[in-house]
Amino acid sequence: MDAWMQKGSVLVAAIMILLANLPVPANVAGRKVRRLCASVLIAATSIAAMAPAQAQSNSGYDPRSWTYDPARNVLVSPSAPNQTSDGGIRREWSAIPREIVHFSEAQPKGSIVINTTERRLYYVLGNGRALRYAVGVGKEGLEWSGRDTISSKRHWPDWRPPAEMRSREASKGRFLPAHVEGGPNNPLGARALYIGNTLYRVHGTNQPWTVGQANSSGCIRMTNEDVIDLYDRVKVGAQIIVRH
Repeated sequence: MDAWMQKGSVLVAAIMILLANLPVPANVAGRKVRRLCASVLIAATSIAAMAPAQAQSNSGYDPRSWTYDPARNVLVSPSAPNQTSDGGIRREWSAIPREIVHFSEAQPKGSIVINTTERRLYYVLGNGRALRYAVGVGKEGLEWSGRDTISSKRHWPDWRPPAEMRSREASKGRFLPAHVEGGPNNPLGARALYIGNTLYRVHGTNQPWTVGQANSSGCIRMTNEDVIDLYDRVKVGAQIIVRH
């Protein structure tokens, strides 16, 4: 931010020097020249003041590297799917297709089994088959494993960052909102399956190119298309197993 302020000061000084050296016709009143200088100075100062806000809007927060816009109460993605956070171009993104695969594990039909190392979720169809989806998982240090049930389901869920996450980010100078309404700009995406009484869930995302990576705070992330498909299949009370 200090660098932007320095650049803004240099810009203002340069404009004033330029104005001072412009030829002024004799029939132009000095008051009009001063008024012109003041207008240009205000405009230049406004440009300088905007620069830090632009720089800040591109700084994300862990774990999802989005910026919160309090004016619109939305979370803004820092980059398009074909652009990295540092401005570089990312290879073209394409979804990892879901598919029916052989599944020999003896789990009840309708169960969910997640392999976080493989970054895949299996919905058990029975008769030795499962529907396999690509998922994003908890990043290093935030992985977990266990067995529970799906306690509830939500369409376009609201997002309330846990107090622990808000505190962790506040210590870094990045302040998260207490509540973000469900919708296209919400990091939980189109659907959410809540896991027992935990803070974890299987949910969608508005950054589908992050699916297949280890970059969440422990939640299981899917593309909106996949989580909608899974949501329609899974019943409340279904068993869910998460393994490394």
